[in-house]
Amino acid sequence: MLRWLWLSVAVLMLDQITKQLVESNFLVFEVMPLLPSVNLTLVYNEGAAFSFLSDQGGWQRWFFILIGLTVSLVLVIWINRLAVTQRLSAIALSLVVGGAVGNILDRLLLGHVVDFIDVYYREWHWPAFNVADSAISVGVVLMLIDVVREECRRDAY
Repeated sequence: MLRWLWLSVAVLMLDQITKQLVESNFLVFEVMPLLPSVNLTLVYNEGAAFSFLSDQGGWQRWFFILIGLTVSLVLVIWINRLAVTQRLSAIALSLVVGGAVGNILDRLLLGHVVDFIDVYYREWHWPAFNVADSAISVGVVLMLIDVVREECRRDAY
């Protein structure tokens, strides 16, 4: 099932290309309305999800790199052990790997993650995110769907 890692590479490439485009065309915190309730804006995140630990002294960069590398390695091993029939699991895990590696690259090369998608409602803004974060989120949702689907199959027997 390692053949599904092409999806990880595609996510990684799309993530890095979009981050470079935003960085080369935006100043930090510059906002460009894209759709109702969606802006493009360049922000840097030194923490994890929702800027968790972003105000620490820099050790978190290496901590998140180590965690990301460990999780990615575990997921690649998991993908390799999947049966050929477990396509949804392979797709889900490949999306998570691609997203994780995209954010790891940012941390390694830049010391922070480049975020640029700003979703909001009135004055409330969701923390900015990027293509890698989106792939991770979609991958996790697909994994949950796959688990529920398997449970329903087991209950049917």
